[in-house]
Amino acid sequence: MKIGKALSSVGLVTAAALTLVACGKNSSGGNAAKQAGKFPEQTPVKAVKDGGTLSYAIEADTPFTGIFSNELESSATDTDVMQFGNEALFDTNDQYTINNKGPATFDFDRKAKTITIEVKKGVKWSDGKQVVAKDVEYPYEIIGNKATASQRYTASLQDIVGMSAYHSGKAKTISGIDMPDGPNGRKVVLHFNVMKPGMLQSGNGYFWESAAPYHYLKDVPFKKLISSDQIRKRPLFFGPYKMSKLVRGQSATWVRNPYYWRGRPKLDKITESVLSTNSVSQAIKSHKFDVIGVVNSQWKQVKDTKKVNFVANIPLQYSYLGFKVGKFDAKKNKNVMNPKAKMNNTSLRRAIAYAMNIDEVQKHYTSGLTFRVPTLIPAQFGQYFNSKIKGFNYNLKKANSLLDKAGYKKKGTYRVQPNGKALTIRLAAMSGSSIQEPIIQNYIQQWKKIGLHVVLTTGRLIEFNSFYDKVENDASNVDMFMAGWSLSSEPSPNDLYNEQAPFNFTRFVTKENTDYLKKIDSPQSFNKAYRTKAFQGWQKYMFDQAYVVPTTNAYSITAVNNKVSGYSLQPSHANSVWANAGFVK
Repeated sequence: MKIGKALSSVGLVTAAALTLVACGKNSSGGNAAKQAGKFPEQTPVKAVKDGGTLSYAIEADTPFTGIFSNELESSATDTDVMQFGNEALFDTNDQYTINNKGPATFDFDRKAKTITIEVKKGVKWSDGKQVVAKDVEYPYEIIGNKATASQRYTASLQDIVGMSAYHSGKAKTISGIDMPDGPNGRKVVLHFNVMKPGMLQSGNGYFWESAAPYHYLKDVPFKKLISSDQIRKRPLFFGPYKMSKLVRGQSATWVRNPYYWRGRPKLDKITESVLSTNSVSQAIKSHKFDVIGVVNSQWKQVKDTKKVNFVANIPLQYSYLGFKVGKFDAKKNKNVMNPKAKMNNTSLRRAIAYAMNIDEVQKHYTSGLTFRVPTLIPAQFGQYFNSKIKGFNYNLKKANSLLDKAGYKKKGTYRVQPNGKALTIRLAAMSGSSIQEPIIQNYIQQWKKIGLHVVLTTGRLIEFNSFYDKVENDASNVDMFMAGWSLSSEPSPNDLYNEQAPFNFTRFVTKENTDYLKKIDSPQSFNKAYRTKAFQGWQKYMFDQAYVVPTTNAYSITAVNNKVSGYSLQPSHANSVWANAGFVK
């Protein structure tokens, strides 16, 4: 599962973002959650004037990375920063089904095992060049070439004919991608080994939903692409705005793309800047920004603010506790599980999960706006969500029983491993808002209650970029970690949890997991009942094994200047929201 503003991208979530977003139904309740559930998903629609400068807050406690490429970025924050120019190839309806109203049309041929994409005439990059077939094909080269080290290369993309051969270096081109009218035409035909049910949904991972400006990037070697000025300083997009100024990691300014295909954007300029989460409530009350996300722990301070419209939804996102049980083998391009890993004990993992008093913590700090979720498939996916799984309710008695039966005996305050050796569990967690430290320390105390000695990996919370550097590179001083995913609108978990997924940060690999993931994305799953059964079975398996434990999600509330019209969180508006947003007359 993968998403940001561009519906096909996975997003690593900051600790700050984990306090802002959610999925599932509130289990602990509260007036704040009920209030958020009644907020609309868009501001009132009114006639807008031409011009004006809109200010937008990027809530983050560290500088944004600044990788402005869908093919190379992996941070939800970078996706947020580039949203004003970063338009996807396809529009969708509110159920995320692809339609032909966007920059390109989409033709699905299950019998021929092809998808045909045709860019509309007049869809132009911000330098005035038409978006052509080569621009649609080039992202596959960027992702597939090992020199870029893109984390977007997944098992799903390998269903494109010739993709694996290109990735391994056995072929110089991707044989399954045709450009019938040549690279400067507008049509691309993708040939697949097998067709999958998720291909009709945006965010499916089997084909790429963005274009990359080949004429602008072609002279940059793949290994230098991620650090190039074309990506870091002067990116090209074909959306409504183009980047005119950048202060690395801190702010960006956007002005109208004069070649925008939908017509003249309403605003003259958009300015965005990083804002510490601890400063959000004051910024909302002082109207410092026109659009700013609410930090849920600060809701009481801002709920009565005048001259703003609150909009809210439950985004496809979740936080989780992951347990390291292996490493990623770059040479073999796959995750390799270590049977002897410290955390490769189901009873230990489940005991840790049962000892977390998540409901109590979130009710205390966020009035229930952030809440516990039971499975790794959000409830928004309807029948695919397994409502029978209640998750890891707080249960110290059960946690202690699991450890006792598994041979983790107490010696003094803490337990030892079944082999009699001392047990210290090193936890990596991100720094964030003011509530992050007390929440993490609370969980450490909860684990102490069941005799587990848990310490922070570095003795303190870790800055976002350093945190993911440790997690992605399987640092030896990380036994478990607390992170989050911004998800895609197609619910398949394949690209996060399969054997070849770089994003499978726990590195667990089992035959049962592989079999479930194959069933979810198999041709048989064009039958929705079959796919539903596979989804529900996978969730039950993941709950039983607890390699990844879903913890919380939250209502996402945004404070919008009441003079702004056209701001929307609805999926059908996601690809065009900034083409329409403006100040009321």
